[in-house]
Amino acid sequence: MAGPLEGADAPGSAEIDDGRDSDRRLGECIRAIRLSRNMSIQELSRRTGLSNGMVSQLERGLTTPSVRSLRLMSQALLVPISHFFDPEPVQPPNPYIVRRGERHFLRLTSSGVLKELLSPKDAGSVEMYELTIAPDGSSGSDFLTHEGRKAGYVLAGRIRLWLDQSPHILEPGDSFLFPGTMPYMFDNPGKEPGRMLWLSMRG
Repeated sequence: MAGPLEGADAPGSAEIDDGRDSDRRLGECIRAIRLSRNMSIQELSRRTGLSNGMVSQLERGLTTPSVRSLRLMSQALLVPISHFFDPEPVQPPNPYIVRRGERHFLRLTSSGVLKELLSPKDAGSVEMYELTIAPDGSSGSDFLTHEGRKAGYVLAGRIRLWLDQSPHILEPGDSFLFPGTMPYMFDNPGKEPGRMLWLSMRG
């Protein structure tokens, strides 16, 4: 797996840590949602397919989840991925507009992926992100599937999008849309960070 992203600070964030604080905040969020559902670690493990030990490590901030693990947590806990992003700012933002300096972000250190939420946090069935993928970074080693549709637009670098086992090299200006039920994953085979807009549409 790739290491932390270099030179990919989230716009507008005052200070980006090396991933440990983000992992801790994410773990606390997962644990709080699990407890609010009266769900044990064993039950969450069963629903996600992750081991008890992995769920425990994630909750304690001892490891960084892959994009796949985060998606499994989202589905098992019945919340959108945006619930796992950094805390709300003190001043509530405009409910319809996201300023550059107000973006919420997740740094998936072990996967080499930085996710910035571009849509309002309670946008409903559509979530829009800017993904920055470090060289050799990826969504994980397994293919993902879920309900809804995925769409995107490559902003910089080269992105390899795998759709149903077939690789597609995408460059700036290329775009895509596919059903979420089609097995997919993505990685960065280049030597420079790749950036793309990513839309997740449920229903």
